[in-house]
Amino acid sequence: METGEEFGPWLARQLKLAGKSQADLAKELNLTRAAVSAWISKRSVPRPTVMEDIARALGTDVGTVHTRTTDTQAGLPISWYHRPGYPDGGRDGGNAAAFAFDADVQVLARETCQNSLDERLADNGRPVRVRYTIHELTGESLDAFRKAILWDDLLPHYSSVSENSGHQKVGRVVDAGVRDMYEKGRLVLLRVDDYNASGLTGDDYDDGRFAAVVRRQLDSLKTGRSAGGSYGLGKATLWATSALGLVLINSTLSAPHEGRTERRVIGRMELPWRQVDGKGYAGPAWLGRPDPDSPGAEIARSWWADEEMVESLHLTRDGDEPGTSFLIVGAHDVASLDDRAPAREPEDLDRADDAGDTRDIERMHQRLVDALGRDFWAAMTGGGARLPLLETSVRTLRNGNVVVPEQQVDPVVEQPSRTRALRAHYEGSTVDRLTEVGQVAARKVPLRLPLSGGVRGTLGIHQAILLVTAQTEDGGGDKNEVHSLRGNRMTVKKSGVPGLPLGTNPFQAVLLVGEAAGESAPFADEAEEFLRAAEPPEHDRWGQTEELTLRWSPSAYRRIALLTTETNNAVKELVARPKSANREGGESLRKALTVNKRTKAKRPSGPVVPELDALQATIGDEGEWQVTAEVKIPRGDEIVTMVPVAQLDVRSGGRPRLAWAELEAVDGCEVEDGALRFTPGARRAMFRGATDVTSHPVRTTLSRLVVELRSGKGE
Repeated sequence: METGEEFGPWLARQLKLAGKSQADLAKELNLTRAAVSAWISKRSVPRPTVMEDIARALGTDVGTVHTRTTDTQAGLPISWYHRPGYPDGGRDGGNAAAFAFDADVQVLARETCQNSLDERLADNGRPVRVRYTIHELTGESLDAFRKAILWDDLLPHYSSVSENSGHQKVGRVVDAGVRDMYEKGRLVLLRVDDYNASGLTGDDYDDGRFAAVVRRQLDSLKTGRSAGGSYGLGKATLWATSALGLVLINSTLSAPHEGRTERRVIGRMELPWRQVDGKGYAGPAWLGRPDPDSPGAEIARSWWADEEMVESLHLTRDGDEPGTSFLIVGAHDVASLDDRAPAREPEDLDRADDAGDTRDIERMHQRLVDALGRDFWAAMTGGGARLPLLETSVRTLRNGNVVVPEQQVDPVVEQPSRTRALRAHYEGSTVDRLTEVGQVAARKVPLRLPLSGGVRGTLGIHQAILLVTAQTEDGGGDKNEVHSLRGNRMTVKKSGVPGLPLGTNPFQAVLLVGEAAGESAPFADEAEEFLRAAEPPEHDRWGQTEELTLRWSPSAYRRIALLTTETNNAVKELVARPKSANREGGESLRKALTVNKRTKAKRPSGPVVPELDALQATIGDEGEWQVTAEVKIPRGDEIVTMVPVAQLDVRSGGRPRLAWAELEAVDGCEVEDGALRFTPGARRAMFRGATDVTSHPVRTTLSRLVVELRSGKGE
């Protein structure tokens, strides 16, 4: 018979749960207290016949005493514990971490899938499987669920928050969630299950995955360099997506805790400060079994629930594979309203307001599928010896009945061109140049890694891998974009390629950096560490961050800007159309035209000054101005060297001058010491530049740019 926890620690906890002392148990068993003490201290174990007496004393069956894989049901009941108000009178208007993200199911999908990838059990080679279940409850199903979560005990707290909702942003969201449930008679649950993952291992309070997720804020507990998270903010999206601030959790552990692994359950609620029956409460609350070791046995800890309990909480998992289920109670998707067509006429406003339902379960379903396919297509793609890291699916129910069948997210459907490119790389079938439809071109792009600690110099050069292929006719992702990703294969950065020639065929590109370029790639680990530090909490770009500045230097982000420039240049080389040698069409066209010949202008003998003729400018990911400029060059024997100068436009006074972080020649010129030297005989030239963000006196989005060409040294 399989046994779990050691007898002594198990018995000690059961006595605490039942409110009994060692002396009480010894008296019931007609034994000495020393005998019970020996069991507790693991010096001995009771005889089989005594096991039966212990089971009767604890109100359980003898099998539970023998196996010790669960707690007895005797003792303190499951209840809510609300954190008392601060003794110094301080008040919180909600969990600040939740304000880092919008109530957006697409943001939720990105953060939760990233966390599941980080917790994947890699030893078995299988992907982590993540399933999203949207479940709308009404009628009797809603009543039964509210009873299971002890809603009557929570209602006074929600009522207090609603009464003060005018003073708190979180309070207004909670008030709207409660009103929706009562006025429309519905509640939307959104469950996130992962399988083949670590589960919430560790003690309720000490360092471990459980405490990091359930007890703490800003604790990521991520150790691998390829991990996506680093701020500990991602889990806050679970509570941010709940209009009631309530999430229930059921975890199957990959490593036993207290001798068991299945159905470790707890709930956590995030509310602002409130007052109930004259007593102030700080904010968070937990659903669990009162901890007998806490003062007054008030603090709730996780408990090992039975199958009936997890079913009533809508937390039943498929099988015993390790992983965690998060149930978001009162899920809403405010950001889904942003992409609805706006009302165009005044009479349409009322209809538009009525159509704005943040709990439209079918719309949630589609937005989840879109987000998973857009951000995790690479993690779901395998080929050659590389296996997929992730499988995802979405299903939608109403009162247990299927509304939208389970939909497996297929990267080939969502991102056909990029999936083809990645598979070609894995299978070794890439080419150097694109000559036929369907080919995938590969090119290495250098990332020059800086030395840490502000030391000047380069640690080494990591070779990222760029893949480019033509976009398929069925689309699947924005054209002419580069998706950049690292070890966990989540798309971190999506960026267009500026300055493409007119008539460029639509393409899609992928940049593999760090471990995504191959674990054997030089400096792959160092690239992972560097780029992870360069990601903000949203993990949607690489650039200047506080961690990057502290660990490397204030200018370390320029290495990433240079990687972007090198990538864009490589893309343009790979997609450039070869010039045709056939000039028959041109000759025929010239014969069909009448051209008025004009007297050739006399070539000036003195120096001529080039003029700025065209300018394109965009704002980059780091807030820098990215400029592409065309220069018109007059005829002449001597062309004056010019210096491009970037300035901020102001209403009065001198224009603040911006430094160039990058300045490169494209055509008809060369860059030497910040000046443009033009090719003899050229009539036009082109150059590109990016400003140094550290030289900006104000944010780029609040400024206007002026670019001039100046002769001499540019003064």
